[in-house]
Amino acid sequence: MSFSFFAMLSRMKNIRRWALMRNTRSENICEHSHEVAVVAHALALLTNRHYGGNVDVNRCVLLAVYHDVPEILTGDMPTPVKYYNPAIREAYRQVERSACDKLLEMLPEDLREDYSPLLLSEDDSAEWRIVKAADKISALIKCLEELSQGNREFASARKATEQSIRGMDLPAANEFLEKYIPAYELPLDDQ
Repeated sequence: MSFSFFAMLSRMKNIRRWALMRNTRSENICEHSHEVAVVAHALALLTNRHYGGNVDVNRCVLLAVYHDVPEILTGDMPTPVKYYNPAIREAYRQVERSACDKLLEMLPEDLREDYSPLLLSEDDSAEWRIVKAADKISALIKCLEELSQGNREFASARKATEQSIRGMDLPAANEFLEKYIPAYELPLDDQ
């Protein structure tokens, strides 16, 4: 018997982000998920070391790796559409849930319980809050990259994304903004 779960995951590189905006360089959900995992790892470590947290660092990384997997089947829903109103957001959650269920069916039964918490785990845990912050930080990094290329299309998104991160009340995310984000605005020779 053949299973297509991992072949489907490899299709993440085909799903483009930021569809409503002009991009100087396109970004796919595979590279985005990698960046979110790297940032989530850092935020989890900062939370534990600098702010007395007790988050599961490995879980943060795994949640980040898989956080956009449903988009393999749904595509990337632009934020202004996804969050336009509660009814649309709830409908989209149901679509995402169905996509996750379909993807889980592409695994042998004995592996489904291992992957299910990674694909279906949007909750209010400390780990999930870190992944949400890392996701927004990745969006901010994209905005900074586009702005550095002269693409003013991302100016409003940058401002709104940074405000959203600060509004999350996550000390590690604020520290990341203060200590690590400025380097993203520097040319290579100055980093």
